[in-house]
Amino acid sequence: MSEMPKETEQKIAQLQVMEQNLQNLGAQRQAFHGQLMEVENALAEATNAKAPLYKIVGNIMIAAEKEQVKKDLTSRKEVLELRLKSLQRQEDALKEKAEHIQSEVVKELKPGK
Repeated sequence: MSEMPKETEQKIAQLQVMEQNLQNLGAQRQAFHGQLMEVENALAEATNAKAPLYKIVGNIMIAAEKEQVKKDLTSRKEVLELRLKSLQRQEDALKEKAEHIQSEVVKELKPGK
């Protein structure tokens, strides 16, 4: 078998890095999605709460006004949704680029080229 061209080796290395980046983005997306679920559950509980609400600040729990808690949770939810959309766009762009490079490598490695 003949030597693989340097350019092809570089593309394969680049694909490996992209795959690792995709895994990292997926892990981040999962973490943010988990946080989003927690915030949505907390927001639902805060909305339906009849008793006084408390929030944790540092190592202590303090009483908080219902509307302020809902406002804070809604703001946090919006930030998480934006981060998730951004991660999804990055992931999609990276997948597209990886697919393009992968097709180039496959063409270069085909016998009879």
